[in-house]
Amino acid sequence: MYADIKRIRNNRVMVRMDEYEHAIVVSLANYQGESVATIVRQIVIKKALAMLAEDTHSVPRTAA
Repeated sequence: MYADIKRIRNNRVMVRMDEYEHAIVVSLANYQGESVATIVRQIVIKKALAMLAEDTHSVPRTAA
């Protein structure tokens, strides 16, 4: 059914938010017409990729 079974989303991560943070995410989800979980996953992945890209640029490369 799936071309790559590692793409099945079955790993859970719990995030605790205060009411203000949650209201922001819910508002964004409603505006986008997506679920809160989808919005949070997109934000986390985008930020993680940006952090990884930033780290690879900050590490000096040595010539072999």
